[in-house]
Amino acid sequence: MTDPVVPVKLTDVDGSQRSVDRKTKLSRVEKRAIAAKGKLTSPWATVTAVIIAVLWTTPTVGLLITSFRPEADIKSSGWWTAIAHPWFNFDNYESALFGSSTNLSTYFINSIVITLPAVIIPITLALLAAYAFAWIDFKGKNILFVAVFALQVVPIQVTLIPLLKQYVSWGLTETFWTVWLSHSIFALPLAIFLLHNFMKEIPSSLVEAARMDGAGHVKIFFQVLMPLLVPAIASFGIFQFLWVWNDLLVSLTFAGGRPDVAPLTVRVAEMAGSRGGDWHILSAGAFISMIVPLIVFLSLQRYFVRGMLAGSVKG
Repeated sequence: MTDPVVPVKLTDVDGSQRSVDRKTKLSRVEKRAIAAKGKLTSPWATVTAVIIAVLWTTPTVGLLITSFRPEADIKSSGWWTAIAHPWFNFDNYESALFGSSTNLSTYFINSIVITLPAVIIPITLALLAAYAFAWIDFKGKNILFVAVFALQVVPIQVTLIPLLKQYVSWGLTETFWTVWLSHSIFALPLAIFLLHNFMKEIPSSLVEAARMDGAGHVKIFFQVLMPLLVPAIASFGIFQFLWVWNDLLVSLTFAGGRPDVAPLTVRVAEMAGSRGGDWHILSAGAFISMIVPLIVFLSLQRYFVRGMLAGSVKG
């Protein structure tokens, strides 16, 4: 009498499920995935995850509650007392956004003006470079791709002074162009690497079929590959958006403290140094600076995870 065949469900990286027989020989990766799934779904892992989530979220909740409390209450009691005696208003946000000494609304607009081009420019250039590395044969392609990949390990701090000297010679200091170009330069190695890995996962039969029908590189890129690259573009777009919006070092170096160029992070950092006693304004300003990244990440986190796993598994 033979042993019964028991199907086992496996979940691939892309979320799709497939069933295999228990007798089927599993690969090393699949065995490790099954073992990891058992550890992560245990009750202890769940309790640990809940505790970490609560500890991680508590400061954000406290900052949110503090930003809506009156100034007198903030200076006289902790934010947790608002649970028993709630009293909230929007005075702190009004002072932070439109106050004569803060005027965060201008810096908020500057952050948007800086972030959007700093996301679009590297994605546009990286798509063209990734297509060339993935589907066009030219001399020295592998060496050049390794060189581009190696640029990811170059510290940003090493490049700040040479770039600043170059911008001075071009007459671009303390303008949006310096911040746009700097963020685009720093993002290109990672963008090319991620988009190249996504393109290589596309079946080559699709590209070959398009070539057989007489399609050139432009038509293949826009009509065959672009519809399939939307998740990849979105995943890197989230990476870049969060990085640029939360950046302080690059903005301080190339934008300075000019109100017409500096982003929101620069102004909030100045408030932390010069307005350490005005907690009611500082708490509102801090939450204003973090609300947009929170919305972007929570609404598009599935693409964020796919971007982190890009090229890590070959199937």
